[in-house]
Amino acid sequence: MSIVLDTSAALAWIYPDETNSSARSVLETVKLGGAWVPALWRLEVANVLEMGVRRGRHNAPFRDATLADLALLPIAIDPDTNRHAWQATVRLAERHRLTIYDAAYLELALRRALPLATLDRELRTAAEAEAVVVLGS
Repeated sequence: MSIVLDTSAALAWIYPDETNSSARSVLETVKLGGAWVPALWRLEVANVLEMGVRRGRHNAPFRDATLADLALLPIAIDPDTNRHAWQATVRLAERHRLTIYDAAYLELALRRALPLATLDRELRTAAEAEAVVVLGS
C-alpha cells in the first residue's frame, strides 16, 4: 500500500526520542509499498535537518547520512503539487486553517486517494475531517 508521507512522520524514524512503534510501522509501510510526497518535501526535510545542525541536535555528517538513507526509500515526488497550489491547496488551507505547506500533503492524499502519515496534530484533524485515513501517532 502506498501512502502520502509528511516530514514529521519521516523524521520520527531518525530521532530516538521521537521514534515509536507507530513510526516504525509507517517506515515498514513505505519500504513495502512506497510513498508519495509533495514537491516541497525534500526542502522541508533538508531544512529540519540543517536546523538540527545549527541548534546542536546533531552534526553535519548525521544530516548527510540521514538524507542519503532517505534517498534510498521508494518515495516519489508528486509532479502536480504546484499545479494545485493556488486552487485546491489554498482552499484546504483556508477551510482547515493549515499552512499551505501542510495543506499540500492533504491535497495530495485526497487527490491520490491515499492514507496520510503525519504526526502533526492540526494536519491529522484536517485529514480526518476530509475522511482521509491517517497513519502515525
